[in-house]
Amino acid sequence: MSILQVKNLTHTYGIGTPFQRSAVEDVSFDVNEGEFLGIIGHTGSGKSTLIQHLNGLLKPTSGQILLNGKDIWAEPKKIRNVRFQVGLVFQYPEYQLFEETVYKDISFGPLNMGKTGAELDHCVREAARLAGIRDDQLDKSPFELSGGQKRRAALAGVLAMEPQVLILDEPTAGLDPAGRENLMANIRDYHRNKGTTILLVSHSMDEIARNADRILVLKSAHILMDGPPPEVFARAEELLSAGLDVPQVTRIAMALRARGVAVNPAVYTAEALEKEILALRRGEKRC
Repeated sequence: MSILQVKNLTHTYGIGTPFQRSAVEDVSFDVNEGEFLGIIGHTGSGKSTLIQHLNGLLKPTSGQILLNGKDIWAEPKKIRNVRFQVGLVFQYPEYQLFEETVYKDISFGPLNMGKTGAELDHCVREAARLAGIRDDQLDKSPFELSGGQKRRAALAGVLAMEPQVLILDEPTAGLDPAGRENLMANIRDYHRNKGTTILLVSHSMDEIARNADRILVLKSAHILMDGPPPEVFARAEELLSAGLDVPQVTRIAMALRARGVAVNPAVYTAEALEKEILALRRGEKRC
């Protein structure tokens, strides 16, 4: 069942000026309830413009965004309620932190939703736990935290609103490898335990490959590909020609095929490549 539907979405900047351009143009796709959707595309492909439409931060030039079957702009005065249901964590979200303590920062959204007292406290502490923030960090200033901890605090601030859809824009950008994996592990746990629909925008093909059920590829304001990871990464040459990367394992598989090794072109994880190689050693036929 679709929780989000994007119908013929176009957003044009600078209308009527010499700088007029469409950042997304006639884009349509559905997002299923509980799905983990990866969104990839080179810089300028329209990713950021697209996701800012999904919770009403931007209004379409034409087209519709439907949340649970209802146009989010049907009642413009209620667009604020859409932002409680579709939570967006921006790239470098630590720049959004502003309160005196981590606790107050996380509680900002739920407070604006009308939550108080024990209900508010539960939301804050549960969101902090899900994001990997310890109780002893809640009374600290968010500006005393490390970069990774600030990301977690910003993520917790969105999780505390218990959104139906969580959109993450490059959540691990700038973190070291350990910090990236720790944060993504929390996001995977959250998705597995809560079943919340997640949209992940990332330049890391390995990050997308390890987490997404389905991948949307944008190029020059349009959808280039839309499908499960094996289907998308089987078109590795096309991704590379579009200025995108592919997972490291896919590059290895491509190099093996170039040397005449019959490795499945849809391989994109280390586990799948291992199975391919073991099957070849056993003499099993592979396409």
